[in-house]
Amino acid sequence: LEGDPFRLLEGMLICARAIGASRGYVYCRQEYPAAAATLRAAIHKADEAELLELRGEPFPIEVVEGAGSYVCGEETALLESLEGRRGVVRARPPYPAQAGLYGHPTIVSNVLTFATIPQILSRGGAWHASLGTEQSRGTIALQLGGRVKHPGLVEVPFGLSLRQVLDQFGGGMAPGSRFKAAQVGGPLGSLFPAAGLDLPICYDAFAKAGAVLGHGGIVVYDHETDMVDLARHFMAFTAQESCGKCTPCRIGSVRGREILERIQAGGGTVEDLALLDDLGETMKLTSLCALGGRAPYPVLTAIEHFPVEFRNKLSAVRRQS
Repeated sequence: LEGDPFRLLEGMLICARAIGASRGYVYCRQEYPAAAATLRAAIHKADEAELLELRGEPFPIEVVEGAGSYVCGEETALLESLEGRRGVVRARPPYPAQAGLYGHPTIVSNVLTFATIPQILSRGGAWHASLGTEQSRGTIALQLGGRVKHPGLVEVPFGLSLRQVLDQFGGGMAPGSRFKAAQVGGPLGSLFPAAGLDLPICYDAFAKAGAVLGHGGIVVYDHETDMVDLARHFMAFTAQESCGKCTPCRIGSVRGREILERIQAGGGTVEDLALLDDLGETMKLTSLCALGGRAPYPVLTAIEHFPVEFRNKLSAVRRQS
């Protein structure tokens, strides 16, 4: 959005021509004002040059800034927001391609998808297929953050391992820090301990590991991180961001946060850990969208890979010590 907005616009025009669309929207988070301003300037320049046309007819592209709701990253909640309503997930079917924005068939894709299209058409499918793995072609943009020497944005071919990315592009751990875990896929992503860093960054490998790549966010945590408090933080995030449409997410995230707060305060029990597992499986299977469905993953993987930290905070263990 900030570095090459014209590539995004070109990709949208190509897609619009392919499907017969008559209008385009770019939904941008309110927290990214520079991206929105850059894109609006690019649209203005392209419009002045009469480039925003299809078959001789204008193809208007509008930048819409959201109000900050995380759930509006879900395609149907995004459509609700575009229509001027609160971002609440819609039940499906119908899917957006059948009845989307204002009831019209609508294609909703990430800006990275649109921005990739011009390169593929320009260089050819064989070039694109030569990058990455057999099941995950091309490249992925990764956002490295947390306790690494060189946080930032990198684009790599699919197939590199997490360890390679952290060492080669992140420069390893920041001075004075020892690796503890890496979270991949944003605040709903799974946590990986050191033993899991050889996992290839590709969709099939992550699916087999029960994880998702999301949009490529990687946050590295060091030895000082309290994993119980981290799990509580992410469940509290879901409780705050839930649209409230479905019970598993609306109620489940609050109950999960309460259990983790109890464990963090030293009043938790072994039964609470079992309850978290049961609650997590229920949310994964029955939530209406990925917000509720993915919310248990950082919690359950934290318990799986760092069980001692959770057990040490249980009330019975504290009394024995």
